[in-house]
Amino acid sequence: MSPFEEHIEVQGARVHNLKNIDVTIPREKLVVITGLSGSGKSSLAFDTIYAEGQRRYIETFSAYARQFLGGLERPDVDKIDGLSPVIAIEQKTTSKSPRSTVGTITEIYDFLRLLFARASDAYSYHTGEKMVSYTDEQIKELIIDSFKGKRINILAPVVRSRKGHYRELFEQIAKQGFVKVRADGEILDLVKGMKLDRYKTHDIEIVIDRLKIDQTVDNHKRLNETINTAMYHGEDVLMVLDQDTQELRYFSRNLMCPSSGISYPNPEPNNFSFNSPKGACPKCNGIGSLYEVNKNKIVPDPKLSIAAGALAPHGPQKNSWIFKQFETIAQRFNFSLNDPYKDIPEEAKQMILYGGNEKFSVESKTLGVTRDYKIDFEGVANFIESQYSHAETTSLKRWAKEYMDKVLCNECMGSRLRQESLYFKINGQNIAELAQKDIVDLAAWFEHLEQNLSEKQFKIAEEILKEIKTRLQFLLDVGLDYLSLNRSSKSLSGGEAQRIRLATQIGSQLVGVLYILDEPSIGLHQRDNEKLIKSLIALRDIGNSVIVVEHDKDMIEHADYVIDIGPKAGKYGGEIISVGTPEELKTHHTLTADYLNGTKEIEVPKTRRKGTGKCIELKGCTGNNLKNISVKFPLGKMIGVTGVSGSGKSTLINETLYPIMNAHYFNGVKKPMPYKSINGLEHIDKVIDINQSPIGRTPRSNPATYTGVFSEIRSLFAKLPEAMIRGYKPGRFSFNVKGGRCETCQGGGLRVIEMNFLPDVYVECETCQGKRFNRETLEIRYKGKSISDVLDMTINEAVPFFEHIPKIHKKLKTIKDVGLGYITLGQQSTTLSGGEAQRIKLATELSKRDTGNTFYILDEPTTGLHFEDIRVLMIVLNKLANKGNTVLIIEHNLDVIKMVDHIIDIGYEGGKNGGEVIVEGTPEEVIKHKKSYTAQFLKKELNL
Repeated sequence: MSPFEEHIEVQGARVHNLKNIDVTIPREKLVVITGLSGSGKSSLAFDTIYAEGQRRYIETFSAYARQFLGGLERPDVDKIDGLSPVIAIEQKTTSKSPRSTVGTITEIYDFLRLLFARASDAYSYHTGEKMVSYTDEQIKELIIDSFKGKRINILAPVVRSRKGHYRELFEQIAKQGFVKVRADGEILDLVKGMKLDRYKTHDIEIVIDRLKIDQTVDNHKRLNETINTAMYHGEDVLMVLDQDTQELRYFSRNLMCPSSGISYPNPEPNNFSFNSPKGACPKCNGIGSLYEVNKNKIVPDPKLSIAAGALAPHGPQKNSWIFKQFETIAQRFNFSLNDPYKDIPEEAKQMILYGGNEKFSVESKTLGVTRDYKIDFEGVANFIESQYSHAETTSLKRWAKEYMDKVLCNECMGSRLRQESLYFKINGQNIAELAQKDIVDLAAWFEHLEQNLSEKQFKIAEEILKEIKTRLQFLLDVGLDYLSLNRSSKSLSGGEAQRIRLATQIGSQLVGVLYILDEPSIGLHQRDNEKLIKSLIALRDIGNSVIVVEHDKDMIEHADYVIDIGPKAGKYGGEIISVGTPEELKTHHTLTADYLNGTKEIEVPKTRRKGTGKCIELKGCTGNNLKNISVKFPLGKMIGVTGVSGSGKSTLINETLYPIMNAHYFNGVKKPMPYKSINGLEHIDKVIDINQSPIGRTPRSNPATYTGVFSEIRSLFAKLPEAMIRGYKPGRFSFNVKGGRCETCQGGGLRVIEMNFLPDVYVECETCQGKRFNRETLEIRYKGKSISDVLDMTINEAVPFFEHIPKIHKKLKTIKDVGLGYITLGQQSTTLSGGEAQRIKLATELSKRDTGNTFYILDEPTTGLHFEDIRVLMIVLNKLANKGNTVLIIEHNLDVIKMVDHIIDIGYEGGKNGGEVIVEGTPEEVIKHKKSYTAQFLKKELNL
């Protein structure tokens, strides 16, 4: 083996903040890249190694194909050797479509569809009987056996239970040479101009042939031709009518109910897909739920009159067309718009809500004349429904949604599939019932399936079952036993989505691939961490190289090789400070090593806060898997919400508590999950949710614009004497509007040169040399620095620079306090990690004047943070709590859990076995609980 078949050699990597580093990564090993947040781990793993792997793959395409893909930029690296095909498993790759589910991402649902299309039994939805299907030869044999020596009519059904006079149909049948039809059970001769009652429902069959069954060759030949003709006209269904007894029998090439004659098309995999018109429920189009108008939301207070605003969408009476319609309806039904809504006649209410179309006359008593009125009104409820379905703007849709409820589709009952698809069953279960089971139950069902299949079914299904079982096992191995296949992928956490992709990759059994994972332990309880590590080791053992960007202690200790990047973050990082096995790493004097070998640690507070004595009490929460729980959140403390993955933490906090509080303080529109009552909201005055979503989606967004400090800096520059002489306003110093920016690159600092067949190249703008502003703007200087120089400063440099301007200094100081001193003011938001984005949001909130009565919610704030970063973050959060605010943290990281004042532990397991509050109290009280998984791990952490 040549040396670089055993290693991946990276030479001269300079992407982002990497300082021209060389690194050798062993292949077919589990390699962990660790280091402070912002030190350059992702730059090395994703922006250098993965980007180069992707680029080389796309280079193999023809020039013609590449022009459609858009090229990939070559990372700034001298050379990478020994690179195998690369697959990155990141956190942000799940689809937000309501049609994407766990089953579709893992492809298990695709195998289930194939299984049901090939090995299921069909049942009639009318009678519950097993459906039958025959070949033409079998039909011939059955007719000869059943009707030997009898006179029969062979019929082809063309109309089933439909209204109409069918004159054209009869003419068409006559033109094709047929002379008789059977209409509604009566055989008639076809005559010119023949028609039926158009308002009644009819069954019509063509009489194809009338014959007596005997054993002659001619009879057999004639029967063959008749069956073919009948099948052609009857769309693969024919009927045989015994002329003497009038007994009817159905025969079909498709699946058919022997009693009622309803037939299903032969099943194909897409008959079981809710994303295909062939399988999706026609009412909800395969979504499983609908928005339906709620009358109580349109008329919230029936004691009010229409004039006083009983109809919420239209408000009090105005001089508008709609109120003129209401007046006309009032005249028609003899009531006044000033009458309470509850006293209005029922028929009038129906017309107001659902519309009507009628003419009526009213006689004027005083003038003695009659006036004609016409009502042509769509109805308030119908109007809201049509706005929701056809509105072009999101604001109109949102307006309509206010008066609607999301309800289960009453046709498919949330199964998403059409009626016929649900009557194909294997061992008594249909595909929707299997998709609803938790994965752990589904795996058990498949284990016992073989003994319940017929020999033929088993032969067909053997390979499919093998695929399904292995894929289910991989999901169990990564700790996702509580999910079900019909769980929508947009409701998954970042860590869950990543582990599903990991299970899919292990399932594909590829060998010789380089996998790069971005913190797969996010959202994973310590208990499930071992399962994850085993899965990664399994991926390595079949012959793959695995690179994991991770801070988790267990993961680092199980790695074959660790690369530590540092020494600090941002421009003070980007160097390799230590490499080797975890044991070797512990002997080096780096920050990571100090935390691993216990030289440094995050201290447990000596005392726990007592809080204000007040609390918010949330009662009767039943969303998702919550089992009607009631929780008290003590105020003025730091609260930790813990529990295994899938136990219901996010449902309780993000889906129930936060929407209630947001609606109460800021009129938020998100509807909370079901709950009975909430008390104590008067004790706090605002709620702030700090999550990890990106702070800006365009390169023009940066920390200075997000925190609002850039507006202050622009105002400062506009007040400088030189700027005032020239008449410059703050807008002159913005790179987003015309005036002060460089127009060649429109304030971007870079120009895109489009290359046909090659990646677009970004070059520094030759007019402004990447400074973003024009020459005149750059002539205005504060303490010798232009506006462009200020954007290039790190926060650490900017804090002393602006120390005499309190407004600017305060905001910059809070960014520095949350540990982001290394980023520059003008750094593009798109290049910030999730942890950095979250801390910028935190800094923005901290720099606002705080009331000491704020409720902060943080969902896993330690994502992407090194031990040292966690220590800095906890100092900031402790400051908030010390001022009397309440800080609620959803977290698995024991370094955080051991520092909180009050723990709410939810469990016991994930999915349907979770959703209960196991234990509440201080960490010291919680660890006494025997059954809580959190307590077991916390006990070790606290050494008690």
